[in-house]
Amino acid sequence: MSDKLLYALSRPFLFSLDPETAHHLALPALKRAAACGLTSLIPRPQPDPRTVMGITFPNPVGLAAGLDKDGAYIDGLAALGFGFIEVGTVTPRAQPGNPRPRLFRLPQANAIINRMGFNNGGVDAFVANVQASKFYQNKEGVLGLNIGKNADTPIERAADDYLHCLEKVYPYASYVTVNISSPNTKNLRQLQGGSELDALLARLKDAQLRLADRHMRYVPIALKIAPDVDREQINAIAAALIRHKMDAVIATNTTVARDAVKGLPHADEAGGLSGAPVFEPSNAVIRALSAELKGALPIIGVGGILSGKDALAKIEAGASLVQLYTGLIYRGPGLVRECAAALRTAR
Repeated sequence: MSDKLLYALSRPFLFSLDPETAHHLALPALKRAAACGLTSLIPRPQPDPRTVMGITFPNPVGLAAGLDKDGAYIDGLAALGFGFIEVGTVTPRAQPGNPRPRLFRLPQANAIINRMGFNNGGVDAFVANVQASKFYQNKEGVLGLNIGKNADTPIERAADDYLHCLEKVYPYASYVTVNISSPNTKNLRQLQGGSELDALLARLKDAQLRLADRHMRYVPIALKIAPDVDREQINAIAAALIRHKMDAVIATNTTVARDAVKGLPHADEAGGLSGAPVFEPSNAVIRALSAELKGALPIIGVGGILSGKDALAKIEAGASLVQLYTGLIYRGPGLVRECAAALRTAR
């Protein structure tokens, strides 16, 4: 039985459950399947190596952060054929996130709204999970570790949280992503502003260079930004990224806009909207960033990829790599191969 058929048969059951319950059912099942060797039956994309941030990625299709917040399911996710896997967002201390329900499907729009709020077990447990994975132990591929701030840390001390997490995850990461764009942590997006962003990037860059000396290995840092930024903000962000010699930018996170889903069930729920409605807004940010950066650093494109054609559109907009999340929920693991094939034939 193909993985596409298996997903088509299992999706009605999963979609009959509360979204967060389905999530907590599917990931452990994938982990068990990987441990038993069953995931070896899943066809992998053909090799299509791309060198970005000085790292060679087996193919340009990655998993976006958020699906595996604690790094507990890396081996199962690796079996789906991704060219790279990003896990997190992790915070210095464990926190429960926002009250349930906090995850909502909008199937008519191929979309999801989440207000999870960086629920995770803290950075020490996260690092232990990463170290325990065969993917890490056997150096099987590219692993991105995504870091954030605790909800109760005042925004003026946010940099302390990022630096604490950076120091903890640095030895185990292929690259580190700094998430300043979730709409579900109060005032977090304020860090995308001019002076706040400058101060944060300066401290991150200083810490990165110190850690590179200590560990004798340079680990790139990517900044993840929101789609809800205007051209003036994009220009300022691009200038700051160049000024501080950051290694990459991930565009984009979820949106707080609701125009594309107005009138649909759950459309008025608070949180970040992902999936098809964020496809064009994220592409617009990628195009604007590409115009400003002029190749100074690479862009990783994420937001609303539900087909190989969508993945190709991100590359055409200026991205070097792409990431999937919500598309996996609606299309299943076959989407990884479809996107990888589309990008391979487009070279």
